[in-house]
Amino acid sequence: MEVTPQDLRQVSAISEVPEEQLLWLIQNSHVERIPVGGFIFTKGDPIDKLYILLEGEVDIKIEQNGNYKLVAKVHKNGISGSLPYSRATTAIGYGEAVRECKVLVMSKEHFKEMTTSFYELAEAFVHEMTSRTREFAKSNVQAEKMMALGKLSAGLAHELNNPASAMARGAKELKKHLGNVPEKFKRVISIKATPEQIDVINDVLFDKLTHRPENNMGLMERTEKEDALEQWLEEHGVENAYELTETLLDFCMDAKAMEKIYEATGDTNFPSAIEWIENVLTTEKMVDEIQEAAQRISDLVASVKSYTHMDSAPERQPTDIRTGIKSTLTMLNHKLKQKKITIEKEFDQDLPHPKIMVSEINQVWTNLIDNAIDAMNPGGKLQVRSRKDGNFVKTEIIDNGKGIPEAHLNTIFDPFFTTKAIGEGTGMGLEVVQRIINQHQGEIKVTSKPGETKFIVCLPIA
Repeated sequence: MEVTPQDLRQVSAISEVPEEQLLWLIQNSHVERIPVGGFIFTKGDPIDKLYILLEGEVDIKIEQNGNYKLVAKVHKNGISGSLPYSRATTAIGYGEAVRECKVLVMSKEHFKEMTTSFYELAEAFVHEMTSRTREFAKSNVQAEKMMALGKLSAGLAHELNNPASAMARGAKELKKHLGNVPEKFKRVISIKATPEQIDVINDVLFDKLTHRPENNMGLMERTEKEDALEQWLEEHGVENAYELTETLLDFCMDAKAMEKIYEATGDTNFPSAIEWIENVLTTEKMVDEIQEAAQRISDLVASVKSYTHMDSAPERQPTDIRTGIKSTLTMLNHKLKQKKITIEKEFDQDLPHPKIMVSEINQVWTNLIDNAIDAMNPGGKLQVRSRKDGNFVKTEIIDNGKGIPEAHLNTIFDPFFTTKAIGEGTGMGLEVVQRIINQHQGEIKVTSKPGETKFIVCLPIA
């Protein structure tokens, strides 16, 4: 006998099975030897045999766009292939021997006798199947989450870098700017002005600071006004007029406003007064830019907090899904801007709040929106709609990309199916999406044609 019950006792999954059942297993199996580079199964083979690897090592690989990706390894005394009650029918990958293998092979046709007459052996294999399924799902969901996290973190770093750089640059410029204030202040306090004259200057200046006007001038209009203001200032004794016009026009202080200040200060004091006004406005502008950058960072952090839902217990709770969708769009904003994609959002104002696991559903939005962005050419259009539909909240994510081939529509939710290259997708994204929706007793559907791919997610309200 080439294989003995003692050999099978080394296989942890069946080590406690009674010896007569192990003998039955041996008698209804045969041994195959697989050389290095050989296959115990290939893509498309029927999953109708149970394999126990007594010696050697096997790599389980899948093909993605002509490349191969390692998804699992079967080591010595490991089990692979079909198991009792398994519903898998066709292999989606390859089992390649990377060390010379000795494999005990049993045909699926013996499973019925096993489950009816050899309880402990069948129980051991069923336990192995459930453990395998659990670990498989856990590891691949984790892989998908890590890939999604990598995309989001790269985008978030990019989004944070811009306002952070703006803050650092603004702070540096502000410090440099304030270094010139003492000299300007010296000229200002040398002005002999009456309280009435000072009031005029203050009224003009603080009106612009308090009610900063919206500057909507076009390039041509602004250029003309800059030239006119520069000329007017030079004619009224301001030597560095060119340096002042940009900031003055940012606050819509044109020649008309200058006339009022000139009349209040007189020919001698006007240059120092207008220089001081420009200095105050420049400081205000720099502080505004730093504040705007800081607010942008604060908004991004708020979006991350909302997206991860990190301040809430990991349990289902009534939630406004619009918040999660908007946070996801913020997290993916770098990709949207990169491809110049326009977004159309259409949400019911009185949208019900379904009871959901927030971070899980946010992963659904991430995968669907990220896929939509990848499918579109630059300048594409993304539509996101949510509304009440009977006892469900119905969300549609629509892109105007090239579409999904009809032959693929029935397989896009299968594990490892992807049209992306290795490293760009795990092939688990939509499988994870479907699993999450199923866990919420919801439904996901897809329709596609060139120029319109629509994913429809329905979540029960109660």
